[in-house]
Parts: sequence; C-alpha cells; structure tokens
Amino acid sequence: MPPVPNEGELRPVQMVSKEPPDIENLLKLNPRIKSHANAVPSAVTKKAKKHWKRNEDKSENLKCNTCSPLYKNFDDIKHTTLSERAALKESARCLKCVDAPCQKSCPTQLDVKSFIGAISNKNYYGSARAILSDNPLGLTCGMVCPTSDLCVGGCNLDASEEGPINIGGLQHFAVEMFKKMKIAQVLPPDVPSPLPESYKAKIGLIGCGPASISIGTFLGRLGYNDVTIFEKEDYVGGLNTSELPSYRLPYDVINFEIDLMKDLGVKIEHGRALHTDDITLEKMRNEGFAAAFIGIGNPEPKTIPIFDGLTEGNGYYTSKGFLPKVARASKAGMCACKSELPEIYGSVIVLGAGDTAFDCATSALRCGAKRVFVIFRKGFINIRAVPEEAELAKQEKCEFIPFMSPQEVLMKNGRVSGMKFFRTEQDDDGRWIEDPDQVSTLKCDFVISAFGSGLYSSGIKDAMKPLEMNRWGTPEVDTLKMTTSEPWVFCGGDLAGVAET
Repeated sequence: MPPVPNEGELRPVQMVSKEPPDIENLLKLNPRIKSHANAVPSAVTKKAKKHWKRNEDKSENLKCNTCSPLYKNFDDIKHTTLSERAALKESARCLKCVDAPCQKSCPTQLDVKSFIGAISNKNYYGSARAILSDNPLGLTCGMVCPTSDLCVGGCNLDASEEGPINIGGLQHFAVEMFKKMKIAQVLPPDVPSPLPESYKAKIGLIGCGPASISIGTFLGRLGYNDVTIFEKEDYVGGLNTSELPSYRLPYDVINFEIDLMKDLGVKIEHGRALHTDDITLEKMRNEGFAAAFIGIGNPEPKTIPIFDGLTEGNGYYTSKGFLPKVARASKAGMCACKSELPEIYGSVIVLGAGDTAFDCATSALRCGAKRVFVIFRKGFINIRAVPEEAELAKQEKCEFIPFMSPQEVLMKNGRVSGMKFFRTEQDDDGRWIEDPDQVSTLKCDFVISAFGSGLYSSGIKDAMKPLEMNRWGTPEVDTLKMTTSEPWVFCGGDLAGVAET
C-alpha cells in the first residue's frame, strides 16, 4: 500500500490527456486570440481530417470496395424523410398560394396547401385526413411518388434560394403520424342507411395492386358492400410490394393501406388469377358480377433475343425475377424469415435507364455485388428515371455507361462472363442507330435486364375475351372514363398504359 502523503505535501501533477493546440486553447480559462498564421503540412491535415469529415472520403473508396456497408442494409435512405422538427420548419415555408400550381400538378389532385397548413398548426390528424380523402395510397405516394416531376416541380418557391417545398416528405410525415394513431376508417355520414338495392351489386377487382386498392377504398366509401379483390400471389400491394425495395417502401406501409380498405368491408381472395384456368370475364359475368376492374399491371418482362435460353442459374436475371426475390427476403411480413437474398457477387451489369433499372442496381449492391454498371442506349439527358433515383445510384458508387446497345452475351463454363456492345449515336433526324465499328466488351458475373414489362401470355389474353385489344396486345381503354369495349369492364394502372407517375 503506497504511503499516505502529509497535508503539507502536494502530489506531482500528471498529464492524463492532451488535445491538439487549438482545442487546448479553447479549453483554457482565458483563450488567447491567435496572433499568427498556422503552418500545417498538407500531409498532416489530410490525415487529421478523417477525424472530422462527415461525408465519405472518395480517395479511400477508390482503394478498397471489399467491405461494403450496403450489404444486407435495407434501412430507409430516402432524402425526403422528415422528423417532426424538420416537418414543422418545412411546412412554415409554404406560401399557401391561392392558385396553387403544386395541386394542379398532382395526379390525385391533393389539396396540398391545406394539408401543409395543418402540419404547420400541428394538426396531424387533419393533415392526414385531407391527404387520405383524396388519395387512399397517401403514405405510399408520400414515400415513393416522383414529386420532382409533379407537385414539387410546380412549387413557386423553386425560384427561391431555399428551393421548393419538400411536399413528398411532408405527406409522408403526416400520414405516418396518423398511422401511429391506429384510427380505423368508417363510412362517411352521408352514406344512405339502409342502402338501396343497387349498392349491393357484386363487383370484382382483379389484381391487388395500387389501382385496385384505390378503387376498392372509394367503392367502400360510397357504400358498396360486396366488393372482392382477386390476387394471385400470397401477398398484397402488387408492384409496390414486389418490385420496390424495402429501403424505399416497407411492407407495413402496404398493410396499413390495406387495413384501411378492409375497414370498409372490402374482401381479398388470394390464389386467384386472371387466366383461362381460373378467372375469366365470361365466368365472372355468369357468376353475377355487375362490374369488373382489371388492374393486373404488366406481369411479364420485356427481353431481347440474345437472352433466349438463359436462366438465373447462368447468371441472368430480369427485373421481374430479381426484385421480387429481394423484396421477399428483405421486407418484414413478406416471408423474410423463410426467403434468402439472391446470391450476387463480383461485377453486375444492369441494362436500362428507368426507375426499375436503378432499383435493380442499388439492390444488387445490397445482395453482395462489388461493382454495378448501369448501361443504357441513350445519353445522360435521356435517362427516364426520376433524378432522385439516378442520384441515389450515383451516391452508392454505381457506374453509368451511356450510348451502349447490347449485342451478345459472353459465356464461360455455362455462366455469364461478359457482354459485347455496339456504340449508339443519334443521327440528324433524331433516330438512334448502332455503329458496328465501335465495339466494347465488358466483363461481368451477372446481368440484370430492366427493359420494362408487357402482357404476352395467351392464357391471360384469352381470359379477357371479348375485350378489344390494341396494337400492343393490351385492352383498348378510354383514358378519360377508363372503360373498355365492354360497358361493365373497366381497366386501369400499367395495363391501361396510363400509369405515367
């Protein structure tokens, strides 16, 4: 045991820690004003800045990409997501324009200034009510709607230094707060009781995607009490569930909107498909359905002949095959405990320049890809995806290669090993042509094609008889009334070719 010092003895001062000179000066009781310039070598600053930088060091990322922080990371990455403090601050900026251009730019005609005003007054229930009254998919749209091309694109504050209002983030915040309130949807008080006989008509909606959920909700609000949605999969939500990654749209958001619809008495039958083997329009007519709505989307991927015969075992995926596997394995509530992510490694080529292509690219990184190349036929100014999608892929270190048209898939030991491309150019008439003299070859381990989707199954087309079809093989639709050649059959969503948002 060390000897105890006498009262008059002082212990020697020991230095416990030492900060850099500038911090030491700040910690002094009387900090001194700097009277001279600092001479610090750049090599020292370069090393020291790593302790203070909040963004990533680009030079470090170029050296090593083996330990990706994105692997199996499906956390929310949307830049529009707002906290309550940020939402109150953002809503206070709104000008409440009399002739609001944001509302005129919204496909659902939301009363934007009304719900933003309610947020600024902390009336979150009133804000969500204004949103969901016009748009039953208010939470989904708040999270994934391409607002930069719609309401935000029309905001008058776009001309100010602060920029336009984050309308999507405010909508997301308001409905998210309402979701936490756990309030059920009830019939409007103006619905007649008892209901007239016409309100008991039998109505069938085919496909439980966004279009059918919206229609089912509005029919339920009107008082129709015999509405049934037929869905072939064991999950609901359609493309929003199967093709939008979890970091953009979690499954509980879909369930929330489905529960609101079910509160009104709308029923869902799973394992039922529009096909000659199951549901057909003729059978529905014979079973007494007074009206039918077809909202099955475009269920099949578009491909090109060079991919004929290739399977996932060869290293080739379509977006319709890849994204649903990622969704099942990453979305809680969608059998995530029983499903596994696709085993992706090495270099991946994603073909296409739409929103789906960039979803495939960012999802591939989360499945284990080390490098992802997004390759498309036209230039950067022709990218069809919304700017937010392309910017996210860029931030996550996806490489963009424009002016390339796929010509041949290179195989090695039964697997994809690379692709050959011709360079594309635009002639004086605006046509895009391929130049066979400019050939590029790129090695890869996987190829994901995201060329879009269509309807090609003869079984589905035959099930829609006697509807008239257009030259693309889909039902002929009046885009103002959404009616088909049969007065009792309606069509909407991707299948009708009007889903431009």
